[in-house]
Amino acid sequence: MIDKKLMTKQGLENLKKKLAGLEAQRPEAVERVEAARQMGDLRENSEYHAAREDLTLLDTQIEELQAVLANAKIASAANGGSRIGLESLVTIKNDSGQELVYQLVGEHESDPLNRKISYTSPLGQALMNRGAGDRVTADTPGGKVEYQIVAVK
Repeated sequence: MIDKKLMTKQGLENLKKKLAGLEAQRPEAVERVEAARQMGDLRENSEYHAAREDLTLLDTQIEELQAVLANAKIASAANGGSRIGLESLVTIKNDSGQELVYQLVGEHESDPLNRKISYTSPLGQALMNRGAGDRVTADTPGGKVEYQIVAVK
């Protein structure tokens, strides 16, 4: 049985748009291969080899996105803000007192620079289904880090 991957509704829509954009590029990539094929000896035709490589990369990206979308499941909204789930906006405090705000999202939506972390990341796993006031420990590559959950929205 294939595991369904949770994601937000917005994340699913973004992946669908990305797939549509890649699929729209495919006819042009195929034409480029055909045009390069007409240029002569394929063994020494760098244009042909580059066009084939680009088409292969494009096809691979399309197949990967199709697989992700086929196994995607939209997560239900968090329990009225009392427990942490996908789409929750979580304020946490580390041991030095610094407050950090993160939103939990699906794996393919993760963007740590914009404070969007995957529910499958070490911190995301530690936060899931917890509530304000709870203390959690995330097993990160830099070691174990403890956080206090300040607020859940």
